[in-house]
Amino acid sequence: IKGLMSIGEAACVSVHGANRLGSNSLLDLVVFGRSAAKRCSEIIIRKAKNRPINNKIIEKLINRFNSIRNTNGKFSIASLRLEMQHTMQNFCPVYRSGSVMKKGKLKLLEILKKLDEVKISDKSLIWNTEIVEKLELHNLIIQSIASIDSAIKRTESRGAHSRIDFKKRDDNKWLKHNLIWTEESGKTKFDSRPVQLNTKNKEVKSIAPKTRVY
Repeated sequence: IKGLMSIGEAACVSVHGANRLGSNSLLDLVVFGRSAAKRCSEIIIRKAKNRPINNKIIEKLINRFNSIRNTNGKFSIASLRLEMQHTMQNFCPVYRSGSVMKKGKLKLLEILKKLDEVKISDKSLIWNTEIVEKLELHNLIIQSIASIDSAIKRTESRGAHSRIDFKKRDDNKWLKHNLIWTEESGKTKFDSRPVQLNTKNKEVKSIAPKTRVY
């Protein structure tokens, strides 16, 4: 999306090095936040008008909202959220295996189906936290499916991804970034892009990947 930028942990960069939590830090946010703001000032056309809104898109959003608000099923959002959490904890833990994760994915797909049968007690249109929680849970389940499917596909151990059935790292096959798309139905498709090891700077040499040990 032209003009859409990302900073912090979502940007997958870190001035702190190979530290996942580093991208949440103040330094990253300040450095890349300022850079993003400067770039915005360069590319935004101040006098340009917004494109006309497509009414079909608006109708689709309103229809989804109303269908959620009027849902009167047998499951509670809290119980399904807890079921999803336990599924990820038990079937996609720190040390994982393909056979266990495949069972976990089936459970996640079952939870996703149950989400269409939740009970929404609050029918109000102002500050309706039940609807917000339902939307958030749907997003969480889709993300969980993406996570577990990615872990199933990557048949190696790398960094914090530790497979008990594939204990070694495989740079020949898996030195790449996995890209995954997850549909609302839970169906996934994959692609990949190469890892950029060239620093593009004569003063800074590339650091070769190494096995992560504890």
